Amino acid sequence: MSMAAWQNLSDRINIVSPSATLAVDSKAKAMKASGVDVIGFGAGEPNFPTPQAIVDAAAEACRDPRNHRYTPTAGLPELREAIAAKTLRDSGYEVDPSQIVVSNGGKQAVYESFQILLDPGDEVIIPAPFWTSYPEVVKLAGGKPVEVLSGHDQQFIPTIEQLEHARTPRTKAIILNSPSNPTGAVWDEELVRAVGQWALDHHLWVISDEIYEHLTYDGAHTSYVGALVPEVRGQLLVLNGVAKTYAMTGWRVGWLIAPPEVAKAAGKLQGHMTSNVSNVSQRAALCAVSGGLEEVSHMRAAFDIRRKAISSALNAIPGVSCTVPQGAFYAFPNVEALLNTPLGPNASRAASSSELAALLLEEAHVAAVPGEAFGAPGYLRFSYALSDEDLIEGMRRMQGWVTTRI
Repeated sequence: MSMAAWQNLSDRINIVSPSATLAVDSKAKAMKASGVDVIGFGAGEPNFPTPQAIVDAAAEACRDPRNHRYTPTAGLPELREAIAAKTLRDSGYEVDPSQIVVSNGGKQAVYESFQILLDPGDEVIIPAPFWTSYPEVVKLAGGKPVEVLSGHDQQFIPTIEQLEHARTPRTKAIILNSPSNPTGAVWDEELVRAVGQWALDHHLWVISDEIYEHLTYDGAHTSYVGALVPEVRGQLLVLNGVAKTYAMTGWRVGWLIAPPEVAKAAGKLQGHMTSNVSNVSQRAALCAVSGGLEEVSHMRAAFDIRRKAISSALNAIPGVSCTVPQGAFYAFPNVEALLNTPLGPNASRAASSSELAALLLEEAHVAAVPGEAFGAPGYLRFSYALSDEDLIEGMRRMQGWVTTRI
């Protein structure tokens, strides 16, 4: 049923693209539901259960009538205090609980940040490849995303010179995401410190997405701009959450840490959007961030094995070149050599990585996300947060499909 002319939707929503990662995941799940055996590398979701102690804390919270009511919009006071303590432990600097707003997942914290900071026409520098939602939330706030692409020849890490070249009088902010989704790149201390100083010099907001902070490998570690450049904290928003570190994607608890006036504005905005996060989820998050990192270490060790396995398998496929990621749980291979060449038993051809991902799903029943979604055509993103067995089978299918000829 078509809509009448007067029923047109807002320009605001029409300029925004759907989430490509969720679209791939939804299609893969729909195919599975219809009986197709799909191996899904699409969603960035750990296959581990949430640690039992966290689940037990949530179950106990369900039975407590205190958790059957609203909490303050910005979050449970004890959770905000725990996040402040966790920030000191992990990031190395102090924040006041009043600077913290607990959000419905990390994605809400991203959305609120740009709604608070941007006026129409303001520009945000987004190093690419980038998480697919960054440019869309900038556009939803009336801003203009300015993409700065760094390819595999740069290990997907930009230079200060590239960032400066992208800066204009309308530049309002820059996004940092290290470890990175989709590439797994980890920025070193020297670059993070330089970006923080550059932002200070040019009066730019820094939005640091640190959701993958505990998932690093081969001696790499997360560098925190708030610790390396203390002066930048007055113009720094840190985004984080429990989803990736504690295998809690479905619990929907994130947060932002910001200067007091910015945090106050975020609370005001959230008060009109969703109010507080589910009390039970907040109690679960309190258990997570107050506890140790032993369970996280076990998950990271498993991810490390999968990281090496998928990198090796991808690089063994003719026409595929994969930089070994140092963080997160994604591989981001270059597949340009596979474009416009016959692939699979049907000799199918793909003119773009988007078409290649569609063929891979339809013919090999392997779900990956095309690089176009991350500002990097010619690549595919594979999440290795799935089981070892599925990873091996998915790579076997992809190699067989690529190398099969009529």
